[in-house]
Amino acid sequence: MRPTLRDTRRPKRPQVVPLVDLGATNRALKQVVLERISQTIDRGDFTNGQAVAEFEQRFAAHSMRRHCVGVASGLDALRLSLIASGLAPGARVIVPAMTFAATFEAVLQAGGMPVVVDVSDADYNVDVEEAKRAAHNATHIVPVHLYGQMADMRALSSVAQAHALEIIEDACQAHAAQRDGLRAGGVGRAAAFSFYPTKNLGAMGDAGALVTNDDDLAAQTRALRLHGEIGKYHHEYVGYTARLDTIQAIVLLEKLSLLEEWNRQRRAAASFYDAALADVADLRLPPRPSGSQPVWHLYVVRTSNPEGLAEFLAGRGVQTGRHYPEPPHLAPAYRSLGFGPGDFPVAEALAREGVSLPLYPGISEAQLESVCNGVHAYFATGKRQRVGSG
Repeated sequence: MRPTLRDTRRPKRPQVVPLVDLGATNRALKQVVLERISQTIDRGDFTNGQAVAEFEQRFAAHSMRRHCVGVASGLDALRLSLIASGLAPGARVIVPAMTFAATFEAVLQAGGMPVVVDVSDADYNVDVEEAKRAAHNATHIVPVHLYGQMADMRALSSVAQAHALEIIEDACQAHAAQRDGLRAGGVGRAAAFSFYPTKNLGAMGDAGALVTNDDDLAAQTRALRLHGEIGKYHHEYVGYTARLDTIQAIVLLEKLSLLEEWNRQRRAAASFYDAALADVADLRLPPRPSGSQPVWHLYVVRTSNPEGLAEFLAGRGVQTGRHYPEPPHLAPAYRSLGFGPGDFPVAEALAREGVSLPLYPGISEAQLESVCNGVHAYFATGKRQRVGSG
């Protein structure tokens, strides 16, 4: 895509641009998915059915791992990975200050204690130096590949090796992302993926999976997802109901073959934004570390007044998002961890300043142009003070 910006004045008929539009991708698969669901209804294998095993085999190969265990959500994938990796009660787990709350939830639900470290301005992922300082009394680290940008796993692997840390990757936003020759989900002892509908690889409901090369971890998580059973009515572990539904596996099977093309379209859209929005007032574009190939789950820009920019764009028919305006360490749910404002300044600045622009497979050049024209028009007005100020 080649950016060709038009007059930044408000157009007579604004181009409506949603933050995410799943319609085109889902419609393309609707008929074949319905046919396979019909077959599932006839067979009656609604849980751990034929499509689940087929998807697990294909996603393991796609992830270049020996095993894939389908589960009900990305949170389940993280929690079960931590438990099966031997996390002891109260063990300390390094997590980034900027992430979706599920990263914290998984650690606490698995019996661990989050050790929160700041993120780096260079990639918005775990700051390697901060991880080093926290590593001496931790047993695990959960790097999050935020917004589709892979963390610096070569450096973090060195930290983990030096301090005997288990790595469980949170790859829920980074399907097929790469960095320095490594692949998201291919580094840690296990990695968790979410297939929430808006993810790069999204189901038509909740779904997730973990991948690993560890035979024992895979076997235990298969038991944990089904009430701890290692045989019919033989409960080896205290388990969960955390299975991947057969119907969701059908959807994921059909979408997996399209993931590479969809990621290519995301990269093209991100490149359009990079070119069209360079050097615009105080707008700060997403970082691109050397050697990195993000998959652009989100395209998050930063500005001193994200609410004002979002409000202005909404008036032109452009929807935006905030990911995430309240970092978990400041949320009431995690007040017991004892953190307050100012403890993690990089994460808090990102939360305060970030706004997500529309980006999804199938977004048109006209839509991208409309977004960029709107951004230029906003900054041209000079109305950059925070909403409600002045």
